[in-house]
Amino acid sequence: MFQRVLRKKSSPAPASLTDYMRRFYLDAPGCGEGINSLVHVDDASSVSGFVGAHVLPMTFNGRKLRAAICGSLMVANPETDPMAGARLLKAFLDGPQDLSFSETANDVATQLWTRLRGSVLSQYSLDWVRVIRPLGFAASLASSRIGMLRMFSPLTAVVDGLHNRRIKPGTRKWSGVAAGQQSPPLPLQVSQIGSMEFARLLEPLTGHFALRPDWEASALDWILADAGQKPDLGELVFASVASPSGSVVGAFAYYAKPGGIGRVLQLLARPGQAGHVIDCLVDHAAARGVCGLRGRTQPVLMEAMLSKRIAFVPVASTVVHSRDEELLKVMTGSQAFLNGIAGEQWSRLIGGRFA
Repeated sequence: MFQRVLRKKSSPAPASLTDYMRRFYLDAPGCGEGINSLVHVDDASSVSGFVGAHVLPMTFNGRKLRAAICGSLMVANPETDPMAGARLLKAFLDGPQDLSFSETANDVATQLWTRLRGSVLSQYSLDWVRVIRPLGFAASLASSRIGMLRMFSPLTAVVDGLHNRRIKPGTRKWSGVAAGQQSPPLPLQVSQIGSMEFARLLEPLTGHFALRPDWEASALDWILADAGQKPDLGELVFASVASPSGSVVGAFAYYAKPGGIGRVLQLLARPGQAGHVIDCLVDHAAARGVCGLRGRTQPVLMEAMLSKRIAFVPVASTVVHSRDEELLKVMTGSQAFLNGIAGEQWSRLIGGRFA
């Protein structure tokens, strides 16, 4: 069903996909604790729908919570059973979790969530895009549909190099980034780090959010190891950003594919430091030959992004549901840390390869 409905492929599902979905939805940390994936069974006793569930421990002003992340909502034959999706989602939302959310809801799923008293978080529901090498960026987008265009990558790199050298350092243009530009006004230190060190930075760099994840170390190790297994997106790079005094002011994780568009898994910054951390990310990606960056929005970063020649595009909606009005107020008020690692973007079901 996943192969046909969500991957849009008529061939049988490969064994690697079957094995991964079993591991992802049955063996992940938190599985089997009352918040479970669900199937819909039709009148002929056949499985006709599915909704995947992941448990995310969270904390709200010292109060321990459990969030349920909704993923892979699908129905085999919506034409013949149009209510199957609604039944699945209602059963999911009626679970024991304190709150439910998804960051990958398409238009149909979003309508189902809102009909069941869910809310769309508009400021979390955009992808952001920054062009670094314009010709390579356009070619990378086009090659996802016409593979043979990849053969022109060496030529686009040369033309982009000439273009970016003509951009005056310190200026911001929609069409690219100055070659060799060092954007931050302060001598910030960017250091490439490992996944374990990045995991240790998550708690101090998200402490200013009223509602935030409360991961155990083993769960974070599981998530980051899984996120690193997407060779088509490039190497998963982790980096920290420190002030001259050595204090860490931010960090980022992104897939660095030379000549391609880098997918940003997570961007973290202390209050007031977002603009500097964004500059460091763009410079770091440019130095590795990435032609552009794409990531999921966080409301606390958007104000800084508006001055960085970053564009925003709607791709999927982040939707939430909770019976606790206080939690809903926090989420709709942009005081929650959601998306990226605190969501579904780390999963191999998004951008992973299954042969």
